[in-house]
Order: sequence, then C-alpha cells, then structure tokens
Amino acid sequence: MKHLTVRQRFSALLTGALLLGAALAPSAPASAQAPAPTTWTGTWATAPTTVPKTDTTTFHDQTIRQIVHTSIAGTALRIRLSNEFGKQPLKIGEVRIARRAPGTDEPTIDPATDRRLTFSGKSSVSIPAGAPALSDPVTIRVPARSDLVVSLHLPESTSGSTVNSFAAQRSYIAAGNVTGDTKIEPQSVTERWYFLTGVSVRATSTGPSGTGKASAAVALGDSITADTTLGTNHRWTDYLAQRLQGPGGPRHPVGVLNKGISGNRLLHDPNPPAGHPAEAYAAYFGESGLKRFDRDVAAQPGVRHVLVLLGVNDLGHPGNIAPLSEKVTGQDLIDGHRQLIARAHERGLRIYGATITPFKNDTLGFYTPENAAARQTFNHWLRTSGEYDGVIDFDAALRDPADPERLLAAYDSGDHLHTNDAGREAMARAVPLRFFK
Repeated sequence: MKHLTVRQRFSALLTGALLLGAALAPSAPASAQAPAPTTWTGTWATAPTTVPKTDTTTFHDQTIRQIVHTSIAGTALRIRLSNEFGKQPLKIGEVRIARRAPGTDEPTIDPATDRRLTFSGKSSVSIPAGAPALSDPVTIRVPARSDLVVSLHLPESTSGSTVNSFAAQRSYIAAGNVTGDTKIEPQSVTERWYFLTGVSVRATSTGPSGTGKASAAVALGDSITADTTLGTNHRWTDYLAQRLQGPGGPRHPVGVLNKGISGNRLLHDPNPPAGHPAEAYAAYFGESGLKRFDRDVAAQPGVRHVLVLLGVNDLGHPGNIAPLSEKVTGQDLIDGHRQLIARAHERGLRIYGATITPFKNDTLGFYTPENAAARQTFNHWLRTSGEYDGVIDFDAALRDPADPERLLAAYDSGDHLHTNDAGREAMARAVPLRFFK
C-alpha cells in the first residue's frame, strides 16, 4: 500500500474542499454574467478628408442637419463622428437622429422616431484632435434603403476641418440648437457631410428569406464610386444594395458602405504643383487608398467584403493636377493593388478587384495612348492573375464595343470618364452576387 506524505495529504484535502465549495456555491445571477456581445454592421458610411487652406468654413452655435441613406435594416443604431483631420478638440453639444418624414425631400423629421444620442452616457462630447467617437446604441427601427436625419449642434466656434465635400446630398445649416425640431429654417445649404462618417445597426433580415449573420461590403474608390445625381442616391453602390436584397441575393443582410472620394488615388496623396488652381481644392481628394485602407475599410463594423476600383486618377493626375514626377505605370498599379490584397487577407477579408473603366477623349485631359496602355496592362493582370478573390469587370460592362477605349454613349455622363445613372446601374449588375453568399 502506497503511503502519502503529510504534504500530499494536505494537498488532497485542500483540493477536495475547493471542489466541494465550488459545487455547493450558488450560480451567479444572470445580471452578474457577462452580456452577450452585440454585433454591429455598417449600413451607411462616407470617407472623410481634410480641407485646403482656402476653406475657412466655421460654425458657431449652429445645427448641421445631414441626410444619409441606409443600405440594410436594423432594430438599433449607433453613429461614428470624426475629428480625424481637426487640429483642436471638437465640441458637440447635442446629437439627435430620426427617420426622415415620409414623402418629402426636405430636412423634416418623423418626430415619433426622434432619438437623442449619447456618448458614454452624456449628451455632449468633446472629441480629441485626430480621433473619432462612437455614440452609445439607441433603439430605433431603421428600414432598409431609407433616409435618416442626423442633427449636430456645434455650440462653439468650430472649423469644418473633417468633411466629405462631394456628398451629392444636401445638408442644412440652422442657427442655434434645433436638433430636436421637426422642421428647421436653414441659414444655408451645402452639398457636404461634416464630421459624420458612419451609421451601424443591429441588423435584421431584409425579407422572408433573410437569415444568417449580417456583414458589410466596403467599396473603396474614387469619383466613379462616389458619384450620384444630387439627392437621388443613385451611386452604383446604392444600386448594388438594392440587388443584394432582391432575387438571387444572399440569405443574410449585407450592408454596402461607400468609401469613394472624388479625385482619390491609390498611390499618392493630393499634391498640386505650386501655383496651380488645384491648390484650392485638391485636399478634398483625400489620402491615398493605401494610406486610408485601415480606417476606411478594415475598421468598418461588420466588414467581410472589399470592392476596389482605384487607378484612373493615378494615371490621369500626373502632369495635369499633380507633378509629372508622380507618373505611374501599369506595374506600379499592380504592385499597389497587391498591397491592398495582402492587407485585406491579413484581416481575413475577401477582396474583389474592379477593372479600370475606359476614358478615351475625356474632357479632363486624362487620356493618352500611354495611359491607355497602362490601363490595359493593369486590367489584363487583374483578369488573369487570380490574385484578387474575384474580378468585377466594369470595363467590359461599360465600354463601347465599336471602340473599347471609350465609354458606351448610353452610359456616358458627358465627360467620357464618369457614368450616368444608367451606367451606374450597369456597374451594379456587373458585380457577381455569388461573392456575398
């Protein structure tokens, strides 16, 4: 028979007592248990930029009432504000959100849906320079593809330093704190979004077949992604959101987040030559796609898919509104896109590349035979390399069969570079829905 030492007997007794105590102890009440995590999914987003020195827009004791268009539905929401290009703390006195009053294109809210937003339980917030801020969640029914009204009161003198200047959506500036007013009397109207960069929801299914976990698809692009006729929400990403909720779409909600910035490049920040008129507006083109990827793509709530259309401005800007020294080749574009692929895959994201669309005879001076050859080099790599998780062939969808270097006239906005509404619908149809299933 094996004899136990004193130390072994004491250890055995102590272990038994601990096990008996754990068995007899009452279980922790439900209120003391860690709550189940809430999954948030983006339903709307935009990409912020800084402003040029000539932009001295300042607010003081004013309310900015901004309209945004959702992609997927939800039962609760939170917003993201941004002071990421500010030099001083951003003081927000009050923020309210509501659904837009039905049947109107005015900044009128449905008062039954009006909610005050808080930040760490407080109705006001000071956002440090260079930082964003997330609101606390608020319960509200958010329909898919509907308009929300976000009203920000700025009580102190505030520089409009963080902005998307190409919103193609009217925002309204009114005196004082009128965040809770059903109707407002605007002092001015702008086509910009200030300080507001995202809305996420606790997602709900979009129909009888809607099941499974929601996710978000982020479109990283330039003006061809950002463009829409004013106030219509006819971006190609808006049309894609509609397709995803229709026949053949996935069985789970997919939010579509538009991170297009007019004038944006993949490889370079804005850099207008000294004395060029572009010094007055190039800052609105935003940081390069490579620089802003982490903030504008990887940090988005619920992101699972990335759709990339970048490169035409890299070809067209040098020697035009950027130094000729920033001229790029097709291989330069390929190398830049490979970085996006690597960074997306590092985060477990699926990433899909889009071919650069035709721009022969464009009115902006982008087209040269050399730039056309670089576009073809890049598009050939994209179609044949298999390095992206999938290909979106916007070039094939939009080109004129009689002259493949040109946009089809039916899809041409008139400048031979940007698409019209019909062209944007064609772009949405070119995105394979199988990517999201």
